[in-house]
Amino acid sequence: MSKHGFWTRCPSNDQMEISRHWRLQQQRYGLVGECCPHCDEKIFPPRDICPSCNGESKTPYTFSGKGEVYSFTTIYDAPEGYEGMTPYTVALVRLVEGPLVTAQLTDVDNSAVEIGTPVEMVTRKLREDGDRGMLVYGYKFRPELLWTKT
Repeated sequence: MSKHGFWTRCPSNDQMEISRHWRLQQQRYGLVGECCPHCDEKIFPPRDICPSCNGESKTPYTFSGKGEVYSFTTIYDAPEGYEGMTPYTVALVRLVEGPLVTAQLTDVDNSAVEIGTPVEMVTRKLREDGDRGMLVYGYKFRPELLWTKT
């Protein structure tokens, strides 16, 4: 109750995380960024101002999800909430359209990761969040699948 005798409602952390999750849904599931209409720079994550030419940039752009490992590290001592996933590899992925994206690698032997490995985006569980155990999904990258004709 407030000092004036009225009940106040503040959103809980779980409620704020849920709304944040929905607000970032396109970015997390579709790898949607922006394309600058002034210089054609592809931008991820989305921003209002292009980092290359400082022009206004609000044109949505869906990335292909294809790229290659630019740099990587394997995590053995994970932060809170990720302890059950260790060891796991986090990489900087250079998308074919240009931007660098930080993401966890999945469906891969951590010892087999190399710089230059072709990868593709997939949607996977990132973590359980909050007391209610809400599952949060998002993008990760896996080695690109090579299809052969038989």
